[in-house]
Amino acid sequence: MTTPATPSSPKPAADDRNLVAVDAATAVGLEEKLHVFWQKNGVAVLVLCGLVLLGIIAKGGWDYLNRQKELDVEKDYAAATTPEARKAFAAAHPEHSLAGIAQLRLADDAYAAGKFADALVGYEAVQKTLHGGPLAARAKLGAALAKISSGKAADGIAELKALAGDPSQFKGVRAEAAYQLTSLAADAANGADVQKFADQLMSIDPQSAWAQRAITLRAMYPAAPAPTPAKKDTAAAAMGVALPGK
Repeated sequence: MTTPATPSSPKPAADDRNLVAVDAATAVGLEEKLHVFWQKNGVAVLVLCGLVLLGIIAKGGWDYLNRQKELDVEKDYAAATTPEARKAFAAAHPEHSLAGIAQLRLADDAYAAGKFADALVGYEAVQKTLHGGPLAARAKLGAALAKISSGKAADGIAELKALAGDPSQFKGVRAEAAYQLTSLAADAANGADVQKFADQLMSIDPQSAWAQRAITLRAMYPAAPAPTPAKKDTAAAAMGVALPGK
């Protein structure tokens, strides 16, 4: 007798849940939400990351080039050891702060050589290049002194007074300006101004070397005493009596 074949096991029913497409509305877990986000925005994210990376690389390259350029300028300045070389450096780098320093050195050299008109041009160029800071203030002081020495005394003295009286100005510059005013007053034998500007200097910086020099000038040029009014015998004058010897 033939044994009937054992029937094969029926296939389990397929899980229809796996056939449903997952989208932003049906995503449940974090993993599914991330998967959906990446499918929709993956290309854009990659492009954005690439752009950011390119920006970082470009900035790094730009910074490197600027550092190299700055080093080259500093080397050129260090090599400029003569007045002619400093002039060439300042002309080649007119907007750089080191050009202002080179111009300041040239102006100081011109002043020391008695070329006051050239010094004035140099000091004014420094102020246009540096626009502020202690070196620009130093150039302003130099310009005032150059004006005094080149025949523009009234303008130079007015600028010295403005520097000495400016509380926002650097203390060292104010002190030197006050001393120069004291010295000019001493040259004119004006004891009253010597005392006035020396006192101003002491109020600015009594510990400076300029103050010590001003003290010496103040001792040499005391203020002239106020004239004593002549005494009159009012009673005698009223009676018309002439005093002896008058």
